[in-house]
Amino acid sequence: MTNVLMLCGSLRKGSTNEAALRTARAVAPDGLDATLYAGMGDLPHFNPDDDREPLHPAVADLRAAIGAADALLICTPEYAGALPGSFKNLLDWTIGGGEIYEKPVAWLNVASPAAPTGGGDAHASLRKVLGYAGTEIVEAACARIPVIRPDVGEDGLVRTAEPRARLREAVEALHAALRP
Repeated sequence: MTNVLMLCGSLRKGSTNEAALRTARAVAPDGLDATLYAGMGDLPHFNPDDDREPLHPAVADLRAAIGAADALLICTPEYAGALPGSFKNLLDWTIGGGEIYEKPVAWLNVASPAAPTGGGDAHASLRKVLGYAGTEIVEAACARIPVIRPDVGEDGLVRTAEPRARLREAVEALHAALRP
């Protein structure tokens, strides 16, 4: 069984980013177990002075979840031309522990077609941070799949056929990259 940890860069309740990850989990192929990380809002502000034992419990939980995962799948919005501050904070906490080093990582971009840069600036920032962290970016599983709010059903899943199919393709590509 392949274990993928899903990281949502949005704290917004009912975000299209979270809906995309929940849908990717729902349509994942057999043999892939996906867990949506829910602790971003509990992380303290990153301070290098605090990046030592004993770690804040939320930081220890994040690092343990990353360490236990075979890969990461990220879906984050763009705010003010870059990554949301809370998500950058999460990424900052991953550097000191080393659990993310050489970890296969992919991302989904679900910015609506109306977004000025399509979320490209956030993903350029994400690529930079993930490169610094020494991750292995799985390019075949990175995808731009626009999702708009009406695409999301009451159950919090993307219900529109085309984005659902493309989310499945992305998660299948990540799963395929993890198999020997």
